[in-house]
Amino acid sequence: MKRKILCTAIGGVLLAPVMAMAQSTPSSEQAPGNQQAVTLDELTVTARRRTESIMDVPVAVSAFGEEQLKDLQANTVEGLQGAVPNMNIAQGRGSANSVNVAIRGIGQPDALQTFDPGVGMYVDDVYYSRINGALFSLFDIAQLEVLRGPQGTLYGKNSTGGAIKLTTKNPFDYEGGSVELTAGDYGRREGRFYVSGQLSETVAASIAGAKITNDGYVKDPATGRRFNDDDTTAMRAKLAFAPNDAFRATLSMDYTKQDAALTMGRPMADLRATSLAPAGVVVLQPGQTGDWNHTAQTSFDPGKGQELKHTGASLAMELDLNEQWQLKSITSVRNLDTESYIDIDASAYELGDVLVALDQSQSSQEFQLHYDNGSNIHATFGAYYMKEEVPSYQEAYADDLFQLAGAGVPFLRTIDDDLSTTSKAAFAHLNWEFIPTWTVAAGVRWTKDSKNYQRSTSTFWGAPFSGLNETVAFAAKADWTAVTPSISLQKAFSDNLMGYVSANRGFKSGGFNGRANTVYDTQNAKFDPEYVWTYELGLKGSSADNRFRGGATAFYSKYSDFQARVSQDVGTFPVLNAAEMNIKGVELEGTMLLGSATTVTGQLSWMDAKYDSFEDFRLDPSYPGFDPNVNHDNVPFSPEVTARLGVQHVFGLGNGSNLTIGGDVNYRDDTWLSVDNRDVLMQEAYTVAGMYGVWDSPQLVWQVRAGVRNLTDKSYKVEGQEFASVGNIQTAYYGLPRNYYVSLRYNF
Repeated sequence: MKRKILCTAIGGVLLAPVMAMAQSTPSSEQAPGNQQAVTLDELTVTARRRTESIMDVPVAVSAFGEEQLKDLQANTVEGLQGAVPNMNIAQGRGSANSVNVAIRGIGQPDALQTFDPGVGMYVDDVYYSRINGALFSLFDIAQLEVLRGPQGTLYGKNSTGGAIKLTTKNPFDYEGGSVELTAGDYGRREGRFYVSGQLSETVAASIAGAKITNDGYVKDPATGRRFNDDDTTAMRAKLAFAPNDAFRATLSMDYTKQDAALTMGRPMADLRATSLAPAGVVVLQPGQTGDWNHTAQTSFDPGKGQELKHTGASLAMELDLNEQWQLKSITSVRNLDTESYIDIDASAYELGDVLVALDQSQSSQEFQLHYDNGSNIHATFGAYYMKEEVPSYQEAYADDLFQLAGAGVPFLRTIDDDLSTTSKAAFAHLNWEFIPTWTVAAGVRWTKDSKNYQRSTSTFWGAPFSGLNETVAFAAKADWTAVTPSISLQKAFSDNLMGYVSANRGFKSGGFNGRANTVYDTQNAKFDPEYVWTYELGLKGSSADNRFRGGATAFYSKYSDFQARVSQDVGTFPVLNAAEMNIKGVELEGTMLLGSATTVTGQLSWMDAKYDSFEDFRLDPSYPGFDPNVNHDNVPFSPEVTARLGVQHVFGLGNGSNLTIGGDVNYRDDTWLSVDNRDVLMQEAYTVAGMYGVWDSPQLVWQVRAGVRNLTDKSYKVEGQEFASVGNIQTAYYGLPRNYYVSLRYNF
């Protein structure tokens, strides 16, 4: 009944205006002197690699500015959870520095660096190829866009599910700066600053930074030791150069360092050891049930944590060749170093605990050539090149996994591997209004991905099994080539209403199993690309007075050779091109301005994700490792219904200041957190709420903001580790408990 009431309320809000694909705020929402809003601001996006009104783009895209992100109470990209239709975004399982994103049910099958994400992450048009280091702190963001569905034409590799684009502030556009301090419970202490200005008529510069800390949301009650904390320092500097009207260049450099404790989950199933003599199974710890009580134990000593250092530089240049042609160049280099200890079983036992350390380097070059005849034709041509090197070192500790006469047998596995990837692409896209009010857009991208992988796995046993020590090594390389076209047809029914139909093909390259630990694994380590065709029908519109804006999208996606990582026998984790899959759904999103001071935003989405087939040898009853607890009835991270309703009201105070009160309610349907549909890694439907208040001084010089997230202190799972073939490990990670904060900001 609660689900029906909430969805009906949100549906009513979204259907009142003509639907839109964006969330916005009133144009004078926080204007000085108690000015009241009359219309919604115009919203532009760069979903098609050029600036356009969001109402004119035949793409399912959501966009958020700096103030909208604050009102979502999002200090990292994880805060977008619930705000975008059919998107699931959470901190990566067991990791303080990675993010797992699934859009319309498509994400990454495994957290290791040898598996590619299904959702592309971009900062200032630079592609971030790893989910490590992608849990971005939102401290100098001008706009964030989420593109849903495959972006196979204009965007880089592996964007079958969609893309997240972050655009940082341009020094020429943001004169002045701000300083913000935040304090909250759980020891939350944060500082942020941004300073920007013109050094001359042709040069502008900016520098931004953030220091983010908290003491940790999870605690060991026996020792008082805390986990799931944060200690992050991030900075970005920009230098922009515009010597004349025809040329613009921006040099950007960024630095992030994180030093955090372990990220702890909760063991949901019985943790088991294999007894060698006497033979049998030993239950080390019963699985936990009930609400998460935010307590944890670990086998790692206090010196083991998670460290990250992430640096990069990019140079973006634009040259107007003439009134019709423009050339763009985006050059970037990045380096990512991580050393993370992960207690996969989340217990005091040593079953599958690991160290994962990698040193990733990435360089890329993109050229774009744009043509605009000033009326009815726009074309984009481009070329893209990326080179990535990811050497890594891993250790797996499992002294309690095998028992002999009631005592653990020492067990250590070390892994050295090196993945080299080269990606090349060429693309073209044409937008043509062939008759008034009718526009066709078509594009095609050719991509070639080449991967070279080397791996060595050494296993060390303690007495009396040290004679079983072995090393397994292999090397492999492969190329994959794909052509991904796109086409759309849109009709402007009026100045305020547009509809479109589109078809897009997506491609995610193949690879090599980064968990190939046995001879059998190495012989079957390669997996093939996955492909998708997505068909969309969309409607975008606004009221004549621009006080309502909204959109609706219906989509159908057909996947082939879907990549899935499963658990087989002890230490064996094959990657299968297991599935044929179809996903269909409807997405509503909109904003309305009621009166002159109340804004209502929301989204309501429905999705039906099903496997047409899933070729899994483990489901054959004749297979020795047959597991009746495995099924593939549900696609993970694909709740049937998600919804959000947000309300904000601005009170004009007598002294010229404003007081804004707002809040939102998010609903998420039943969500499966593992490919194998383990019952203990399923989160039942839940609702979370948040509230905030903001005081803005006259002329917007001072701002005080206070808020509370997870108002009802709801306990809910957001991620899961599923390694059932190792000690029956099935670990859940939970969303933040109720937490509050107060921040003070000074603008200058």
